[in-house]
Amino acid sequence: MNNVITIGREFGSGGREFGRLLAEKLGYEYYDKEIITEIAKKTSLSETYVKQIVEQTPHSLFPITTGNAFAYYGNNHLYNVQSIFREQTNVITEMAKKSDCVIVGRCADYILEDLNPFKIFIYADEKSKIERCLKKVDEPESVNVKKLKRQIKNIDKNRARYYSFYTGKKWGDKLNYDICINTSDIEISEAVSVIEKLFE
Repeated sequence: MNNVITIGREFGSGGREFGRLLAEKLGYEYYDKEIITEIAKKTSLSETYVKQIVEQTPHSLFPITTGNAFAYYGNNHLYNVQSIFREQTNVITEMAKKSDCVIVGRCADYILEDLNPFKIFIYADEKSKIERCLKKVDEPESVNVKKLKRQIKNIDKNRARYYSFYTGKKWGDKLNYDICINTSDIEISEAVSVIEKLFE
């Protein structure tokens, strides 16, 4: 059986960077945005729509785009939401069975329960999240920090609702993970070095 590591993460906590670096150090495959691309291929839905659906609770009035032209509402939308999660389950399961890997987000810890993945949750305080977000923009002094705070909270709220909707569990609850890592005021590489030793 392959070694599979799943990573849940708060926005701005460095979870994506953590996962990518850990996979690199261990020589594992790394899956994140690739999951969205595969789901879009299998459902013939746009990547933009798929991305929005897998990051928030399904809403019956949200329009979808198939190819570049058609918009559907109501039952068609709900049908596609179900199709997306079904394909997400298939894609993530296939990836996990293919090789040792690190999978970021998308309820992978729940989907792969039968494969007994090592489940990590990455979180940080608000100050650290804001600092990490500002480092990624060209002109950090031009960013409205109040707006950024709201964006961080909204993204995390959507992730929590989505996770709860499909798993029936509380996102970020320590009981759902093998390790929870607080990345406030520490370098992501330092946290990775500690976890890396568990798999040597």
